[in-house]
Amino acid sequence: MTIVDVATEELVYERPDALSETFTHYCPGCTHGVAHRLIAEVLDELHLRERAIGVAPVGCAVFAYNYFEVDFAEAAHGRAPAMATGIKRVRPQNIVFTYQGDGDLASIGMAEIVHAAARGENITVIFINNAVYGMTGGQMAPTSLPGQKTTSSPNGRDIETMGMPIRVSELLAGMPGASYVVRRSLHNVKEINKARKAIRTAFQAQVDGMGFSMVELLSNCPTNWGMPVAESMKWIEEQMVPYYPLGDYKVAPELK
Repeated sequence: MTIVDVATEELVYERPDALSETFTHYCPGCTHGVAHRLIAEVLDELHLRERAIGVAPVGCAVFAYNYFEVDFAEAAHGRAPAMATGIKRVRPQNIVFTYQGDGDLASIGMAEIVHAAARGENITVIFINNAVYGMTGGQMAPTSLPGQKTTSSPNGRDIETMGMPIRVSELLAGMPGASYVVRRSLHNVKEINKARKAIRTAFQAQVDGMGFSMVELLSNCPTNWGMPVAESMKWIEEQMVPYYPLGDYKVAPELK
């Protein structure tokens, strides 16, 4: 798809070569599509499309392979970092990335992501944090906020019995093999532009052989949050960002 301004004849929008021309299965207003476009733009910009191999998760992005013009593999729930590790070790010349939600990465896949970072596996992880299990009905996730109501915590997350939400970026930044760990957001244009730059840096870290890199993206889930899209963006800014501060948690000196 290409969109041109009729008055000026200037290019307004063009679909990245790495992004498939297909229909979406995501709910209206979901920011998975924004994240997909950013990844595709970076793959094109860095000329990595022919070398890239993605690993899809179990969750809302289980069909991620439908949206990218790159080779893809499907991992069992939470095991994307383990599969990516195997692919990268067998094919070190390829650029390997995982695309994972918070239920996949921070719950059943917590061991895999922590050990991949600790070992310094030279892979890139795009982590979508929408504070809820999206695909399976809106249950409480490891990232659900204190007091947040979900289908499995209808009275709100009680920190005394359910514990505090896990801050994944802060956790993984402490792993010795991590070279680049940052948190960005997709709730407005300014933050989306920052997210794009971070994704580019994360892939560059892998190209340069610097070890594990991850970009956490605060995202919305208007369907399971039970709110209009515009309100969900405001909720990210007012509720998620205070608990999950945006910023750089570990950046190797060579990437600064």
